[in-house]
Amino acid sequence: MAGYGQFCSVARAHEVIGGRWTLLIVRELLCGSRRFNDIRRGIPRISRTMLSERLQELIHAGAVERVEGGQGPEYVLTEAGRELMGIVGALGAWGQKWLPRQAAAEDLDLEPLLVDMQRRVRAEALPAEPIVIRFEIEGHRPPRFMLLKAAEVSLCTQNPGFPEPLVIRTPLSALAAWWRGDVGFFEARRMGLNLEGSKELARAFPGWFERYLFAHVSPAAAE
Repeated sequence: MAGYGQFCSVARAHEVIGGRWTLLIVRELLCGSRRFNDIRRGIPRISRTMLSERLQELIHAGAVERVEGGQGPEYVLTEAGRELMGIVGALGAWGQKWLPRQAAAEDLDLEPLLVDMQRRVRAEALPAEPIVIRFEIEGHRPPRFMLLKAAEVSLCTQNPGFPEPLVIRTPLSALAAWWRGDVGFFEARRMGLNLEGSKELARAFPGWFERYLFAHVSPAAAE
């Protein structure tokens, strides 16, 4: 593919990181993913071939390094890659501020939302005993399960063998709107987000998470 043919560093950098999916891969690496399948869980619509190609491009550019981990190859950001945090952060804040937020009308995937919830659990706020949250999302089968305990937070499609004292039944749009910061938790419940279980756990549930990184950024129209 021909480059832009410009001396400008904006153009030269865009040739490297401006391709489709590239900055989402960087986002996943910044959020702690290291293995190929973990990266893909956060970007489920990317093909394995495309993910492999984009990782190789980032390695060639010096932004990512492939290393041998305990369970196979892993991908880690180099110093150059970590400096992309500013670009990813600025892009996220800009999108949160200036782009319309209408979760009910958007084409949303469930997996990236649950992955983001998994990695933003506040361990210190969890109940003392391990529990599993069952997520029953309208139009999505099978149900998803999130194991919450101080030493581990994991997602799976089967209960790993712990009590299931809290069930979340909701349209994906209501869960996404709350997580992204479009609405408060009370309004999300009015949109159909239902919690089944003890009142104590239902009240505590929102406090178990640090919401989406840019949830605090208000839309420009609200300023």
